[in-house]
Amino acid sequence: MHIKKSILYFLILGVGLVVCAQTNLKKNAPQTTKSSAGKNEKMNVVFFLVDDLGWSDVGYNGSTYYETPNIDKFAKEGVLFNQAYATCHVCSPSRASILTGKYPARINLTDWLPGRIDYPFQKLKNAVINQYLPFGENTLAEALKRNGYRTAFYGKWHLGEEESSPLKHGFDERITNWNKGWPKTGYFAPYDMEGLEGGSKGEYLTDRLTSEALKYIEKNRESPFFLYLSHFAVHDPIQGRPDLVKKYEEKLKRMQSKKGFAYILEGNPDNSKPFTREQLNKLMQGKAHEGFGSLPNRTVKIKQRQDNIQFAAMVESVDESIGQIITKLKELKLDGKTIVIFFSDNGGMAAANMGKPTNKVSATGLDAKFSTSNLPLRGAKGWLYEGGIRVPMIVKWPQATSNGTVCEVPVIGTDFYPTILTMLGLPLSPQQHKDGINMVPLLNGKKTIDRKAIYWHFPHYSNHGQQSPGGAVRYGDYKLIEYYENYTVQLFNLKKDPGEQYDISKREPGKAKELKVMLHKWRKEVSAQMMPPNPDYVSGTGIDFR
Repeated sequence: MHIKKSILYFLILGVGLVVCAQTNLKKNAPQTTKSSAGKNEKMNVVFFLVDDLGWSDVGYNGSTYYETPNIDKFAKEGVLFNQAYATCHVCSPSRASILTGKYPARINLTDWLPGRIDYPFQKLKNAVINQYLPFGENTLAEALKRNGYRTAFYGKWHLGEEESSPLKHGFDERITNWNKGWPKTGYFAPYDMEGLEGGSKGEYLTDRLTSEALKYIEKNRESPFFLYLSHFAVHDPIQGRPDLVKKYEEKLKRMQSKKGFAYILEGNPDNSKPFTREQLNKLMQGKAHEGFGSLPNRTVKIKQRQDNIQFAAMVESVDESIGQIITKLKELKLDGKTIVIFFSDNGGMAAANMGKPTNKVSATGLDAKFSTSNLPLRGAKGWLYEGGIRVPMIVKWPQATSNGTVCEVPVIGTDFYPTILTMLGLPLSPQQHKDGINMVPLLNGKKTIDRKAIYWHFPHYSNHGQQSPGGAVRYGDYKLIEYYENYTVQLFNLKKDPGEQYDISKREPGKAKELKVMLHKWRKEVSAQMMPPNPDYVSGTGIDFR
């Protein structure tokens, strides 16, 4: 009798375990939709990444010169994230974070590859970094491939040379095999990049990558796919398609001339006595600051107007690209089963890419070095002000309940990894995407996510200005920037002062101390590399170094 009861008990237990197992499998199964035939199908993912597109470079954020009708329309169809951040103000670290779900400091990839060399004007030496995306990281592409997805990377990689190409990090195919951060021979065919042969002379790179992406979608319409379309545009060289250049040349002629400075000076906030805005404006009128290049006292000029006809044409070509991708998804009836993400890797290039401190820019070459203005945000690519790190971002997930709304919750590039897995119903990997927060609650109308603060760490000197290297923390409405030469801090209230014009660190010393302690604690937690003293340092302005 006892034996029969025991057998019955284990049979009931076994059935229960099977039911539980099936429930868990369903819970973690890939997100599916029903096709017209009634069959369940996995969701696709298109990640549309633009290079150097600033927060202010799109129509929905107020640009009146650049025209982005497709992006603006898409912003009304998905969830528009108004306070989205890149994890770095230059490209390679930001791109690494998207694929790993980790801060650049945690994987010691904190500068563009291969990185800037050291110069005598630096008090500190640039930190030594990994020269490729670490192979120990299980990328988002690898996670999706493991769960039955076809994966493709088209465009700019910039996370290591051929031994660390996209094919070594979870992508089944890629175009091109050029792994640098800029198109090898520019934006017009012949490109001299494997995978993009055969283009007629004058063919435009953004158009060609789009055509290849459309073919990929067509070819894989019956299979779940992850398409990472990573445009070289709008990175320099600043070269627009001729028909669009002509359009914006005519548009600029019709526009009223703007008042105020075309460029303003920014100083090094880490100086012992940093310049005030009034002092900088006065310096602009002096002979020593007439040109463009390395200027006295480590001052840098920042573009204040969106009037670059070549750049405007580049922006519209990117807008055309996403419009064609969305149209193709609709034509193939894939739009209801495809997640589309639009993002930029860092802010706009309002400060010139100078490279060597001795470089000069001629008055006729300004449009080749200064692409845009980030106003009303301060700063540029290469800077920790909002103009360098706040970027446009839109997510359209067909199952989201808040499509067509604007989200004001701060999010960052590490968040894509866990969010995409969750949207697809796939198991999370907390030890991999440990710095990412799932954004699905925000896509479904929630006003908060489980995050205390957002951090940045840049232990390098930037090509886009001679200000000190530094780090930053965003906590609530407050943002603190700490500079690494003299450990000066600036504190801003972004709700009251999104343009970061009023440093309140001395007015609110308690808040400044609180955020500084948070930043130092975080740096220790992620084993952030700091900068050693530069034994070749020469005190001066940096102008005459050879």
